[in-house]
Amino acid sequence: MEIGLHISDFTYPSGPGGLADDLIRVAVAAEDAGFARVSVMDHVWQIGVVGPPEHEMLEAYTTLGYLAARTSRVQLLAWVTAVSYRQPGMLAKLVSTLDVLSKGRAWLGIGAAWNGEEAEGLGLPFPSTAERFERLEETLQICLRMWSEDESPYEGRHYRLARTLNVPQPIRRPPILIGGGGEKKTLRLVARYAQACNLFVSPELEHKLDVLRAHCEAEGRDYDDIEKTVMLPLDPGEKGEKIDELLERLRSLAALGFTEAHGSVPKVWDTERLALIGREIVPVAAGF
Repeated sequence: MEIGLHISDFTYPSGPGGLADDLIRVAVAAEDAGFARVSVMDHVWQIGVVGPPEHEMLEAYTTLGYLAARTSRVQLLAWVTAVSYRQPGMLAKLVSTLDVLSKGRAWLGIGAAWNGEEAEGLGLPFPSTAERFERLEETLQICLRMWSEDESPYEGRHYRLARTLNVPQPIRRPPILIGGGGEKKTLRLVARYAQACNLFVSPELEHKLDVLRAHCEAEGRDYDDIEKTVMLPLDPGEKGEKIDELLERLRSLAALGFTEAHGSVPKVWDTERLALIGREIVPVAAGF
């Protein structure tokens, strides 16, 4: 099992003036500690489970480009891109650019979006749930076409592209991770288009995996080809007092078939917790 870092909080003691340096310290510390991936949220306001909307929030792809310049091994992605916030042709170009400038380390993390309050606040598109899922599927189709040699026009219900030219192409075709556990739509799209799913820790995890397996059978897709990732808090404790508890949880998740555990670390600006995870969690989890 690999461990990934989700940077969800940008309100640090040094304030906005120190944020650029703090972010680099965090990303480099995570890479040095053996984290496999570093992600940021695709929000424009802070979300309620982390803090009030007035807390600091950085735009995702600008931030990922900045982190790409100061790291060399960690995979980079938005966890997850809100499908309605960007036109899909531009999104494919953004991820392609990130991949080229990071030398092949970009993923496309994407979902149907959910935060209508921030979208309304900044005037971003936020259609109905049904339409957002329709747009999600078309966006996936457009990205896959733009990451291929096919430059033909795309004609969908919501998007029309006259020429899907994308130069330079990514160094590698960015793997697609679709976030969410919706059984009728989200997991079906995972089976049809994605290389990875993402689920949150819950009593329904086994059931969600069974649903994904059924969608894979219906799509003629090998269930084992899809990476199973899980989002959970990564808190080893200030002095390591929660390490055994965290390892036991990771062991049980690995037994279900999850191969990457991804989450936020409390007070991530204090990089000692990242180093602690690197010493005590990463090498043990690698054997699960």
